[in-house]
Amino acid sequence: MKLIISSSELLKGVMAVSKAIPAKSPLQILENFLFDLQGNVLTITASDSELTLRTKIEVESTAEEGKIAVPAKHMMDLLKELPDQPLTINTPSDSAFVCSWASGESTLPYFPAEDYPEITGTDETAATLTFPAQSLVEGIASTIYATADDEIRPAMNGIFFDIDVNSTTLVASDAHKLICYTTADVNASEKASFILHKKPAAILKAIIGKDIETVDVTFDSKNAVFTFGQTVVICRLLVGKYPKYRDVIPQNNSNVLHIDRVQLLNTVRRVSVCSNKASNHIKLDLMSGRLIISAQDLGFSIAAHETLSCQYDGEPLAIGFKSPYLIEILSNMSCGELVMKFLDSKRAALILPGENEEESEKICGILMPIMIS
Repeated sequence: MKLIISSSELLKGVMAVSKAIPAKSPLQILENFLFDLQGNVLTITASDSELTLRTKIEVESTAEEGKIAVPAKHMMDLLKELPDQPLTINTPSDSAFVCSWASGESTLPYFPAEDYPEITGTDETAATLTFPAQSLVEGIASTIYATADDEIRPAMNGIFFDIDVNSTTLVASDAHKLICYTTADVNASEKASFILHKKPAAILKAIIGKDIETVDVTFDSKNAVFTFGQTVVICRLLVGKYPKYRDVIPQNNSNVLHIDRVQLLNTVRRVSVCSNKASNHIKLDLMSGRLIISAQDLGFSIAAHETLSCQYDGEPLAIGFKSPYLIEILSNMSCGELVMKFLDSKRAALILPGENEEESEKICGILMPIMIS
């Protein structure tokens, strides 16, 4: 292999895929980037066997094509220290490659490309759809915080993509809270679904830039492939049956609270400082025109309460929640007005943006209450 490439472009390429490099792997070859030079295009691959990132860069000139596995950490550390200039990469021996720049050079080991595991994508049964890029990013951001860390039910550790002929819904739940994000911008000719683990979901959210317009998604029963710009993300899907989430979304909660989201969020944060650190319990007392939020820790003889003006239509109600869960939901919504619907103190509360908000039809959440004394 011999090529000349911009050092800054190469750095940009390796950084784009570096999130897939494992910190430590029993398969040491995965601690390397796979460089594949064909013509004037260098394809860079990184993988931890569950997640693969791949990108393509145009090189300035190619003298000899080839494919090698290069140490990821050493390569990134070297490129970060180089100013932008032409960089020549050459393999003069069977075990080392040389990076040469205007005033110097570095020799690093490389490994045979044949040792790098074959990366499989989807098979002939795969379905394909196109996501508007920002809808995918917004959907992941709106749901990922609600995913679980459940060894017994691994399907709960990811985001469920529920694809229908009229819309697509992204769902995440940890059994305490459930969040749904629905977009009409994505539909398919027939119903389909898959569960994307939270790790590749977080990486997709981080690397899809604002300049990307669409993301092509191809998926079968084992893998999903996301393609945008010069980047390809191949993910191993979670196996398992996702719960029937629509069955747990309350339909008849008749006690309705309208309140400013930021005001409620800030109040919950302040009051929860005095909650028991083990339980994080807070209490909401709802009555016409007024909401009282309170917390106490009898062990340390501390307590706090705050009264908010609000619009509340329904019977007087006292209900308890774990404050971190309520804070998470309120923090990850962007609406001005919030609507919370209750049935009683023992059943889930439905949380929605106000009817006049832009995201009113997109996002809904449910939060399970806790027993209060």
